[in-house]
Amino acid sequence: MTVSLEQLRRCHFAVDLGAARTRVYVKGVGLVVDEPSAAAVNTRTGALIAVGELAEKMTGRTPEHIRVVRPVSGGTVVDIEMAQRMLRNLLGDKLRRTLRRKPRLRAAACTPHDADPLARRAAVETLVGLGARRVELVDTLIAAAVGGGLPVEQPEATMIIVCGAATTQIAVLSLGAIVTATRVPVGGEAIDRAVVQHLRQQHELLLPSQSVRPLQLALSGNGLTTQGPAKTEIHGRDVATGLARSVQVDTAAVRHAIHTPLTAVLDGIGKVLRVCPPDLVADLADRGITMVGGSALLPGLDELLRDGTGMPVRIAERPDVCAVQGLGAMMEGRIQPLVLNPLAG
Repeated sequence: MTVSLEQLRRCHFAVDLGAARTRVYVKGVGLVVDEPSAAAVNTRTGALIAVGELAEKMTGRTPEHIRVVRPVSGGTVVDIEMAQRMLRNLLGDKLRRTLRRKPRLRAAACTPHDADPLARRAAVETLVGLGARRVELVDTLIAAAVGGGLPVEQPEATMIIVCGAATTQIAVLSLGAIVTATRVPVGGEAIDRAVVQHLRQQHELLLPSQSVRPLQLALSGNGLTTQGPAKTEIHGRDVATGLARSVQVDTAAVRHAIHTPLTAVLDGIGKVLRVCPPDLVADLADRGITMVGGSALLPGLDELLRDGTGMPVRIAERPDVCAVQGLGAMMEGRIQPLVLNPLAG
């Protein structure tokens, strides 16, 4: 069964449950939640201590009886009960009461491309636990393309790359449907691990998990593809002594470390293009690739893909919220595509 625009217009709120961040869009209000997908739990009592931004700040800094958990992995809910508790707290009492007053409360949610039935079921049960009577599931690729302002309803090729925390989804769209797509198990987290591993091997330095993204932003002045020597000072813990230490990191070496996992993304683009009809590939030579997702903001990533593919590459405006904004646009009737090919709920 295919979800129609009419069914989506009946929805009252939309949820994008990502591995890194959870976002909620309420019809007629807009984006009301944009918080990390994290929850801090007291393992002795089971009590929920914090969610979202506050729980994220606790990562790596908690005593033994407090654990920071992530109920979503790779865009799939892996702990339904914890995901429900996290969402309830993120929404707040006032907003939850407002939603409950809606007759036959309906919800929409993003699911990764080719998500298996168990993953779709987990997303549905999570929102049913919040009071939704019906849940419509939409392919993240379609939602992100709509939110990114791409003309998905036109009979011409549109290539989109959704750069998530755990996975990267690549697709060519035409006439509101997915022509060909693939999902690569490489995302922002893999890039973070590559940076941490590089610093450990080359500098014998353990980098705190919350310092990885600031390091990447420190490269923004140089970009991932800029040539020439440059140094950035990094603070961490010495592997041997355990003491705090600072080192001067060569940004060229960091670029090389980051490039390794990104090779899989370039391979995924090639795989999609090889099975794409020639007429649509010809369209892409002019239209190029649009990047969305939080990891699309990695400094210089667009330049790297541009060099690797030879096609124009652009980053959507506010790429991190494109998927949930796309759901919101469809709920509020701001798009009139000829065909939509989301997933069924």
